[in-house]
Amino acid sequence: MFDMDMLRVKKDGIVDAGGKPVRLRGFGVGGWMNMENFINGYPGTEQTLRRFAADEIGDETAEYLFDRMLDHVLAEKDIAFMKKMGCSVVRLPLNYRHFESDARPFRYIEKGFERLEKAVGWCEKRRLHVILDLHAVQGWQDPDWHSDNPTRITMFWWHPHFQERFLSLWKEFAKRYRGNAAIAGYNLINEPVTGSPFGAYGFKYKTDWKAINAVYNQAVPEIRKIDPEHIIFLEGDNFSNLFSGLDPPPGDNIVYSNHLYMRPGFGPGKYPGEFMGERWDRKKFDEKFLAHEGYAYSKKHRVPLWVGEFGGAFNTGRGDIQYRRKAIYDQIDTFEAHRAHWTIWTYKDIGMMGVATVKPDSKYMKTVAPVIRLKSALATDIWMSNTGARKTKDMVHALADHFLKTILDIGLAEAQFKRFLEQVVLDNYIGMVLQPVWAKCFRGMSKKDIDGAMKSFALENCRMNADLVQVMSNHMGRPA
Repeated sequence: MFDMDMLRVKKDGIVDAGGKPVRLRGFGVGGWMNMENFINGYPGTEQTLRRFAADEIGDETAEYLFDRMLDHVLAEKDIAFMKKMGCSVVRLPLNYRHFESDARPFRYIEKGFERLEKAVGWCEKRRLHVILDLHAVQGWQDPDWHSDNPTRITMFWWHPHFQERFLSLWKEFAKRYRGNAAIAGYNLINEPVTGSPFGAYGFKYKTDWKAINAVYNQAVPEIRKIDPEHIIFLEGDNFSNLFSGLDPPPGDNIVYSNHLYMRPGFGPGKYPGEFMGERWDRKKFDEKFLAHEGYAYSKKHRVPLWVGEFGGAFNTGRGDIQYRRKAIYDQIDTFEAHRAHWTIWTYKDIGMMGVATVKPDSKYMKTVAPVIRLKSALATDIWMSNTGARKTKDMVHALADHFLKTILDIGLAEAQFKRFLEQVVLDNYIGMVLQPVWAKCFRGMSKKDIDGAMKSFALENCRMNADLVQVMSNHMGRPA
């Protein structure tokens, strides 16, 4: 064991065992124990992809394929690289399916815990703290692909069975990690969305404050009975944006988290400059941050605020990368000015947001090239919509216009309705239809060849986003 301090909340800050202030700065590791289509380079959601892969190439080969992908997406050398950059924390997003099967609820899968334990050990070895983030919960807490949801229905908030399994899994984490100072704390639910199906289909969003407060007010004390020491991180509703209806913190040693994806980080265009009718500069970042409900909540209740996710797109062409870099720099500078903790999204991917990106001419990208072309032509990745085919989207939007003209006025917001119809048709349905195509790319390949393709995700084979490395390193070196 390595000597590390158990972190705790003191007033509105985070401190070590000696009471010295600590600032959490680091990465979220998307695409690892919770895979995502735009990060890992496949269509649709992880759970259906794994089923199609097993059908196409067999259970054993499919399991080997996904295991080797995860082995290379995050390895010890990645943790060493993050530490060298100056990180103080790593957020590890987790899909419950690695730890529990729907077919065998409340019975836990040791293979998943072993993989997680290995990563926590790498972090502990380098005195890097870890936030365990349950990114995909039983029954789905939000309607999007990143909760591994192929249905856009959030059953978690409606069914006690899923909530019982959720709490039981967190109790299992608490049993295994109580007393482990490498763990900064537990991020209970990533991006809750209690208002589905309202917000998921274009209706005016209606937060179910009763539902989210009930889950938090039950989960926190139950976890505390097992593990009274670790910080618990709680997010706002509607993708961590709404806080006004949350109850006061259900106990001590709690940090609240908002997510702040802002337009200048995604371009295209010059920064400082105008984006979607607003003039953005360093002052505007400050205004947006101070106006956010998460900031207001943290000040009202004197609790720390952690910006659990933010980031930008670096696949918009080399001509404007400098502007994306500057925007991300100013956004982090805003967090620092207001003593917020932060973890950027995401550490590694196939070329959109990551610091480390899989090379376009790598064996993996060549293997799945037919699917990448189809994904682009059919605009199946909603998060990569800035690179999607305009023609495909226009056809879906024409269908949306037809619906809006035909059905009665029932409170649908036009822009939202078009976006969500696009997501249901392209990301969910067409994305799933393309999954056998992705799986067939690996048909007939030996395990050696499959591993060779997955090594494209290994750090030494990736291309570094030097612009983002510079931004992150500059901020991570600041005093707490």
